[in-house]
Amino acid sequence: MLFADETLRLYDSLSAKFINFSPIDQNNVKMYVCGPTVYSRPHLGNARSFILYDVLFRILKQIYPNITYVRNITDVDDKIINEAKKIGKTIDEVTTKTIQEFHEDVRALNCLSPNFEPRATENISEMIEIINELIFKKHAYIKDNHVLFSVKTFDKYCCLSKKIISDLIIGARVEVENYKNNDQDFVLWKPVEKNEYGFESKFGYGRPGWHIECSAMSKKYLGDEFDIHGGGADLKFPHHDNEIAQSMCSSEKNFAKYWIHNGFLMVEGEKMSKSLGNFITPRDLINQGIHPEVIRFILLSNLYSRPLDFTKKLILDGNIAMQKFYKILSEYNSLDDKNLQIPELAKIAILDNLNIPKYIAIMHSLVRNINFNCSELEKQKLAYQLYSMGVLIGIFTIKPEIFLNYNRKLDDTIPQHILQLANDRRNCKIQKDFKKADEIKKNIEKLGYIIKDLSDSNFEIINTIQKL
Repeated sequence: MLFADETLRLYDSLSAKFINFSPIDQNNVKMYVCGPTVYSRPHLGNARSFILYDVLFRILKQIYPNITYVRNITDVDDKIINEAKKIGKTIDEVTTKTIQEFHEDVRALNCLSPNFEPRATENISEMIEIINELIFKKHAYIKDNHVLFSVKTFDKYCCLSKKIISDLIIGARVEVENYKNNDQDFVLWKPVEKNEYGFESKFGYGRPGWHIECSAMSKKYLGDEFDIHGGGADLKFPHHDNEIAQSMCSSEKNFAKYWIHNGFLMVEGEKMSKSLGNFITPRDLINQGIHPEVIRFILLSNLYSRPLDFTKKLILDGNIAMQKFYKILSEYNSLDDKNLQIPELAKIAILDNLNIPKYIAIMHSLVRNINFNCSELEKQKLAYQLYSMGVLIGIFTIKPEIFLNYNRKLDDTIPQHILQLANDRRNCKIQKDFKKADEIKKNIEKLGYIIKDLSDSNFEIINTIQKL
């Protein structure tokens, strides 16, 4: 294990502090991550979350002997039911197709499979069991055929989001339901008509609330207490706050020890989301000729807890960086992942709350050092470190020549205006107007092309991005 004697530092959303990660059981680290709701293909914001926890999974595997990683699938939800009605398909047809698309995308993005990937519909009995326990312990009540969690029975409610219950705006999102004893109480089970999609229970025919499924599936596969619970920052309230409340009240245990949340993916200052219609999927980019490793790389390019602004330039910069890395690796044939060799500074960065931007900066510094006339032996050592660093975060999975030829296949025809800019740049260099030459190069890159100098007078132009 690469980091067997190292300490992982993480930001814990529950304590709102940086902590030195210390698992409940050193021999079996347990992690649960909220997975997709399968009514349509995941967008890039969803992919950012899946990739982040994949990297965390990879790091944990380099520290501890055994990791149990659970990522659920929500396959019963009003969004799924509405989508099925909208397109005239059965719920099973919608979920089966979307799960298949999800698996295609996470495989393309080189995410490792979790140990368990439970579906909500396969764990209804486990949800009913927890609801029964909550009713028995008087943390839940039945009213108008609904089963609701009584928030006032849990004095730590909102301990994760840090919201103050009295400050919550009542009825801001929906009209306050008359079947609730208190406005903040949330649904554990709701009734539906017999001709609708639902399940039999002692509470009547109905469907589980969204929050209860994660409590049931984490308990089934990880127990009442486990190490890490992860998800997007938008899930802190109410989803994760409600999970904590119902799980702690039913089991009388501490539930998840640490909570990790990733930031949003932004588009023009707004969170990327399907409800806003401002989303793009990984498959959209792949179909437009962007290599999946470039997508993975750019979604790791910012601190995970911060928002990441999705722009065309972000893709371009990621593509240029990956071209540069693979160009170095193409000069060495004996690279393998049997014995990863990570520079000490890179170890410090990745173990410091997964500081991947700093980690990537070290990768760039290795490239600069390789290009700085060092000995061939030293170049080989640095190239292997570069390769090892990429493998650890889930890139460099293909032969360099395949990646380097990938973009060239998109379109062999370079537009005339790009060629003219390249010739103008060459003339500027001949006239030693290097400032102007650099400006033209940057302009060419903004237009989606890489220009590589082959000699003082010759150059090569590579088309990197189409249709964006």
